[in-house]
Amino acid sequence: MAHISTLGAGIYTYLDVYTGTVTGGVSSLTSAALFAAEFQGGTVGTDVLTMPSIREFPSVGTPANIVNVPVYGQATSSQVQGQADAPSLEITVNYVPSDMLDIHDLVGEQVLFRVMMTQESLTPTQRNAATVSAANTEFYFVGKIEAILVNPQLTDATTATVTLSAQSDFYGPATIAAV
Repeated sequence: MAHISTLGAGIYTYLDVYTGTVTGGVSSLTSAALFAAEFQGGTVGTDVLTMPSIREFPSVGTPANIVNVPVYGQATSSQVQGQADAPSLEITVNYVPSDMLDIHDLVGEQVLFRVMMTQESLTPTQRNAATVSAANTEFYFVGKIEAILVNPQLTDATTATVTLSAQSDFYGPATIAAV
């Protein structure tokens, strides 16, 4: 398959974490190869982890940074493109402590993240294959898990807010196409 091509088709969205060593530059192509764990000598569940029970995703990508510049003699200021600030991403998960042990161990570590949107439910092994049969669109970035805040609830499921920081540009949209 290729990119998602219909509105509302990203109903299945995953956040995967590559914990192995990233050498050289990061790009969509090199990142996709790293996540194809069985072809790189890695192991799904060891080198590639999935953020469990995601309840809410933030917007993904590089935000605009518009700077207002006052212009002498004009009633309105002009706007120019500035350097965009790397966003911090907050993800809400349904918190089950035993499912989050490996994620807690990554707090403060620099890792490679992949946000994958697909049209159908995929297992971790299917998502990390060299080709994916479902339409998919992916974004990659290097970052850190900065904090995990557990939100106890009296009337709903216990949740946690996982804060990620971006340490690189966002790469994508990319796709893993079936041959």
